[in-house]
Amino acid sequence: MNTASASLGAAASSQSRYVQLAMAALLGVFVIGFVGFSHIDAVHNAAHDNRHSMAFPCH
Repeated sequence: MNTASASLGAAASSQSRYVQLAMAALLGVFVIGFVGFSHIDAVHNAAHDNRHSMAFPCH
């Protein structure tokens, strides 16, 4: 393996890590933010219980 392909693999791995981090952050914002303010009681209560189980302040 030459150095060009090794550096390309490292760059792709680093980029993949940032994409995964961004997607996890967006999922977290969706679950905590949008689902928590849902007008559907079952959805809101599930998010509310999840926040309490993680010791996340919600009141």
